[in-house]
Amino acid sequence: MGGLDNRCLIAMVKRSTIITIRDVAKESGFSSTTVSIVLNNAPLARYIPAATKKRIEKSAKKLGYRPNLFARSLRSKRTHTVGVMVFDMTDPFCTLVLRGIENSLYQASYLPILTDVHNERGRFERYLEMLLDRRVEALIVLANWLFVDIDVLADLEQSSIPTVMIGRELKNESVSSVIVDNELGAHAALEHLYSLGHRRIGFIRGPKTLADSAPRWRGIKSFAKTVGLELDPKLILDLPESRDPISSFEAGYKLTEELLKRRRAFSAIVAFDDMTAFGAIRALAKSGIRVPEQCSVIGFDDVAACGLYTPPLTTIRQPMEAMGSAAAEIVVEGIGAVLEKRQFAAVHRKMAPELAVRESTRTLLSNPHGL
Repeated sequence: MGGLDNRCLIAMVKRSTIITIRDVAKESGFSSTTVSIVLNNAPLARYIPAATKKRIEKSAKKLGYRPNLFARSLRSKRTHTVGVMVFDMTDPFCTLVLRGIENSLYQASYLPILTDVHNERGRFERYLEMLLDRRVEALIVLANWLFVDIDVLADLEQSSIPTVMIGRELKNESVSSVIVDNELGAHAALEHLYSLGHRRIGFIRGPKTLADSAPRWRGIKSFAKTVGLELDPKLILDLPESRDPISSFEAGYKLTEELLKRRRAFSAIVAFDDMTAFGAIRALAKSGIRVPEQCSVIGFDDVAACGLYTPPLTTIRQPMEAMGSAAAEIVVEGIGAVLEKRQFAAVHRKMAPELAVRESTRTLLSNPHGL
């Protein structure tokens, strides 16, 4: 065992040693200049015999030579990095979006540099400056639903590099955007409950200043108008402003308690997002109201916990991983346009959500919960 351990240690030391072009030159028997031309695939490489190239490449592989990408980037003025700015890493919405970004950038051979700006304007500006100092070739900004009063478009426009914002609809010619069709999603949520026989429905809307709130409410009103469904103003409440994504659980809990105190009968609740829906279910359970037997609840997003909650949550699924992939593909295309010195117009992509039916909704079999 001792001998094996020593051999492993020696191999690790060898791997940690920086192998230079000079080492490859010594191993292959060719000059450092020739080795450099071959390993960097320089224009002159086409004049070097195939046998020489093969011998140099074999020596480089034997020694474990890795090119100095930093030095190469200084020469080429390229870094193959993309800045990824998240407004709050604790938001459950982020996880799958980031997975989509990372997968697509990996396939395109770009390295993401991730920053969490904590919903702070000052931190955003500082991180943006630091990313630009490191010469990232593009930016992806994940603006979660708590993206409230931080107007960053001017900062992004000044960066002059391909930029995509995920989660906020933009009318902008220099910053691209990827969003979900919020109106269509909310329309589908109410349509689902209506198809199950629910007519007395409570609504917990998003804060008025949030970009997603208005289109989702438009979707609700659009479907209600289509079928002649009356929306009771006494059963409509708004989430308070907050920078904490987890706070919507507590707010959903408190607002559901408020709905119950109003003693207006309802058989279902449409929540602004999944965390709000979780809070609503908790408040209903505390009051002895069973979900979905006595009250159905539907959310929006399809965060990871939806399938694990009790009961598993019916929700409107945002294609979060696909949104991240789409954003990465847009910036990679933008980088290509910059390198080729051609115009690249901003892309504004709206992606369709889908209904994910689980166990928190069911057909209305009796009167509402009795209030």
